[in-house]
Amino acid sequence: MNNKLYGNLIFELSKEGRRSYSLPKNDVGDYDLPQSLCRQTDAALPECDELTIVRHYTNHSANNFGVNNGFYPLGSCTMKYNPCINEEIAAMPAFTNLHPLQPKPTVTGAKAVCTLLEQLLCKLTGLHAFTLKPFAGAHGELTGLMVIRGYHESRHDEKRTKVIIPDSAHGTNPASAAVCGLEVIEVQSRSDGTVDVDHLKAILNEQGEEVAAMMMTNPNTLGLFEKSIPEIAELIHEHGGLMYYDGANLNPMLGACRPGDMGFDVMHINLHKTFATPHGGGGPGAGPVGVRKGLEAFFPMVSPYEGNFAVLIKACAYILSLGKEHVKEVGPLATLNANYIKERLKDLYLLPIPGLCKHEFVFDGLADKSTGVTTMDVAKRLLDYGYHAPTIYFPLLFHESLMIEPPENESKETMDSFIAIMRQIAHEASEQPDLVKNAPHHTPIGRVDDVLAAKHPVVTYRQLLNDKD
Repeated sequence: MNNKLYGNLIFELSKEGRRSYSLPKNDVGDYDLPQSLCRQTDAALPECDELTIVRHYTNHSANNFGVNNGFYPLGSCTMKYNPCINEEIAAMPAFTNLHPLQPKPTVTGAKAVCTLLEQLLCKLTGLHAFTLKPFAGAHGELTGLMVIRGYHESRHDEKRTKVIIPDSAHGTNPASAAVCGLEVIEVQSRSDGTVDVDHLKAILNEQGEEVAAMMMTNPNTLGLFEKSIPEIAELIHEHGGLMYYDGANLNPMLGACRPGDMGFDVMHINLHKTFATPHGGGGPGAGPVGVRKGLEAFFPMVSPYEGNFAVLIKACAYILSLGKEHVKEVGPLATLNANYIKERLKDLYLLPIPGLCKHEFVFDGLADKSTGVTTMDVAKRLLDYGYHAPTIYFPLLFHESLMIEPPENESKETMDSFIAIMRQIAHEASEQPDLVKNAPHHTPIGRVDDVLAAKHPVVTYRQLLNDKD
């Protein structure tokens, strides 16, 4: 900020003894807290006047970046389209004033909304039943795997303790399997980025009787549709395993096909990725789990309540506002937008796997790597132009992965502006590489040392002062 006063930290504006509030005289008496709960010294809080504090938080809020003030190329993975009407409905007192421990007769309306959402999700996915209790996608994965494990144990098939996961999978897949006490078997990808069915057959021939399930994302993390799903599902089922669908990439499937129709037995949905509720910053989320008929008996008790209720309300409102006609447009439009950006940039950025993508695609950095400009440099330079960076260095199949995922609701003009900036950065990388390598130049702070920040984070102002001393 140009104004030095409001560019300072709130601690630097602090003056001992200054107050920003005035409370009425206490006329109810004093009540001492137990000494065990009291601080030994006063909290080192800033002491400022009211306007300084208001301006401090107002100026900070202007530094936040989200879908309401800019294009977010992380798309459905982080910043999903979130119409304000959904927020208004979720904020209705009839919902916000509820308590999870209220008597059941007093929450019949909320229960009806949850039941309606379960029915809508069944129709959209082709599955038989859903539970809304999981609080996030990873929580949903764990819940789904618990369903699978419970199913096998009910058949006294305890030897099925292994889960097959593609090498391109989201990191939560193997993590969830491990938490559920299952062992991971990695299946390789082919040169076209899809699952190597021959390698899968070899795994099944050797360890098929121990396989509990196969976890898959479709389209996969490269944004590619797994065309061999029917064959894969048949192979897994023949060997007694179940198919698990990671719903992280459900966005482009809406209106095109349903996981249940492909042969999947269990799935979770990231409501915050596919049905509104941006979750940038780590939350909130919701991970309902759906199953084919017969598996609903194995839903575990992962929570005494429905998941994040406001997220459930917003998802239900979003689906109803689109209706059965317009919900079919989500997937095709997300796919159209991603392919448009990909085709406009593939001459300057390296596209390792050509062809039609779905809602996202992955470049392997710049096509011209002669100047040493990396994907990290490109991401940092985007900040100078007012764009949030896309996902970088994931998936791990490529050294310089740069994943771009435009939501389905962005206009052509917005995408053209983003494309123009990406092309500008590519030209800068070739003609002025140091400009890109030292970016960002116009943000409140310059480039930080990521490794140092991770290993030795400075999290308080007092620590910062001590470090300077």
